[in-house]
Amino acid sequence: MRRFSLISIPYLWLLALFLVPFIIVLKISLSDSALAIPPYTPTLDFSEGWAGIKAFWSELDMENFVFLTEDDLYWKAYLSSLNIAIVSTILTLLVGFPIAYAMARAPEEWRPTLLMLIILPFWTSFLIRVYSWMGILSQEGYLNQLLLSLGIISEPLVILNTNTAVYIGIVYTYLPFMILPIYAALEKLDGSLLEAAEDLGCSRTSAFWLVTVPLSKQGIIAGSFLVFIPTLGEFVIPSLLGGSKTLMIGKVLWEEFFSNRDWPVASAVAIILLLILVIPIILFQRNEQKQREAEG
Repeated sequence: MRRFSLISIPYLWLLALFLVPFIIVLKISLSDSALAIPPYTPTLDFSEGWAGIKAFWSELDMENFVFLTEDDLYWKAYLSSLNIAIVSTILTLLVGFPIAYAMARAPEEWRPTLLMLIILPFWTSFLIRVYSWMGILSQEGYLNQLLLSLGIISEPLVILNTNTAVYIGIVYTYLPFMILPIYAALEKLDGSLLEAAEDLGCSRTSAFWLVTVPLSKQGIIAGSFLVFIPTLGEFVIPSLLGGSKTLMIGKVLWEEFFSNRDWPVASAVAIILLLILVIPIILFQRNEQKQREAEG
């Protein structure tokens, strides 16, 4: 009985916070838009019991999902989100791996301090940190003032409201999620393996690519998934830093819900986004399971 109780808790958690909301959103996605509160007419009425469910299946209407394939805005937003998420993940890896490597190679008495510095941004509101980048990247911002004072540029750079600003914001925001798993993998690395590789004729560079990088693969994979998955549906950063020209599905989703008040179409967008996210989530879980099996 005790074992059943322990196992049932996470399943009840998933039921309450994932499956039930998913069913509600799916129900709205199959509804018709209406000038009402809430702004849709449900096609599935559970109050009618089995008769309502039977009528729903007989009149099943997928028009909201069909509409997503007919309007270029939506599939372009999905492709743009995938592109931005992939590029952002690569950039975050390029920045995060050297930092994690330096932390793992630092003296042990310095590692807790360095780890605290990586976690420190989480003590500040996410929204405030994104707003601060607006002040840094604007034409009158601190970055342009610094570059102008150093004589590097002759006129202010246009960075805010571009994809470049979005990449900067995403890399800054999600960098700890890349650093921490890679650092955890590199910290366990046995230094004698590098010494053995060098004794066998490898240079330090060759030993790094042949020993260090392969042994940190699990951390790289985990960090990449932890950055890619939330970035794909990101809304705040592209809205504040990217402006109107940046097209991401999270931004489109928000506009459908709150600007157009077309909840059925917005729910259909959310369902497709969730199905896209399921793939990397399953791959991430399989990778974690393989890692646990390897350690066991």
